[in-house]
Amino acid sequence: MDNGASSYRRFLDGDDKGIVEIIKEYKDGLILYINGYVNNIFIAEDLMEETFFKLATKRPRFSGQSSFKTWLYTIARNVALDYLRHTSKYSFDSIDAYSDYLSEESNVEKEYLVKEQKILLHQTMRKLKPEYFQVLYLIYFEEFSNTDAAVIMKKNKRQIENLIYRAKGSLKSELKKEGFEYEEL
Repeated sequence: MDNGASSYRRFLDGDDKGIVEIIKEYKDGLILYINGYVNNIFIAEDLMEETFFKLATKRPRFSGQSSFKTWLYTIARNVALDYLRHTSKYSFDSIDAYSDYLSEESNVEKEYLVKEQKILLHQTMRKLKPEYFQVLYLIYFEEFSNTDAAVIMKKNKRQIENLIYRAKGSLKSELKKEGFEYEEL
């Protein structure tokens, strides 16, 4: 049983420190993952909080069929998709109205992605199709296995392998445009 699962089990047994440990461990990664769906770091933070709120109040059953992290990211994905379904009914201002927020988003990413190359890589990945961004983020930044990424993205393993191949090719061409020197992708 991984640390998240044991912390969640303790939380379900009445130890509130368990949920605090889960939040500390997974909040930053969840924010960036959800941001891949909503493209707004502040909304991503709210949706991350909603994910943990669901965990704390509804106390869904963790079956152990996948890792705790995979299960948690699946919940976060569903929260993000619910948000997108709900907000697709409404129109929003153009992205130019939020230009001040974009610089703050960059600062949050810089804190999480320490090295300069990772920052450039992450920013370049944001230019890819959302599905490409998500699969690359899950596999290379969050270090999920192909099987776990397939569960989170609701695809089969073969689809994930094909998606990774196409995403890496697309990323390679975007990095060339940016003048990025790379050894191997």
